[in-house]
Amino acid sequence: MGARERAARPVIGWREWVGLPGLGIARIKAKVDTGARTSALHAFDVERFTRRGRPMVRFKVHPLQRDSHRTVQAEAELVDERQVRSSSGHTQLRPVILTEVELLGRRLPIELTLTGRDAMGFRMLLGRQALRGHFVVDPGRSYLGGRPPRRRKGIRKGSHR
Repeated sequence: MGARERAARPVIGWREWVGLPGLGIARIKAKVDTGARTSALHAFDVERFTRRGRPMVRFKVHPLQRDSHRTVQAEAELVDERQVRSSSGHTQLRPVILTEVELLGRRLPIELTLTGRDAMGFRMLLGRQALRGHFVVDPGRSYLGGRPPRRRKGIRKGSHR
């Protein structure tokens, strides 16, 4: 790929605010991780079920760091289950879903594994498969897509959906 093709792709930083509109998540802080092949989302109370013969997964997400009160419940078709090796070297079988990520005004389909990331610094990792061919990463910069507006007074914490 030449310099012209790379220059045509938007630049993102090592961390960005992204949206997951198909899951009802307007904004979640994501670490852009080119070392990770697949993107991962912190999810809990993961429940597998079948709807009209199709495997599904229902789960909950705390989209804001250090906030365990605001909860989003989501459902998605289960497209796979994969063994994923974490950065600490542990292997875990994770559910895989397809959804869209919104970043810099673009919506792109991504595979997302569901896992417990509560103790991690970011509730979401955006892996290299989601980025390849769409963005250039500048590891020295952050939040090039901007920050979401602060929560307005009077908006209650609690269940979103």
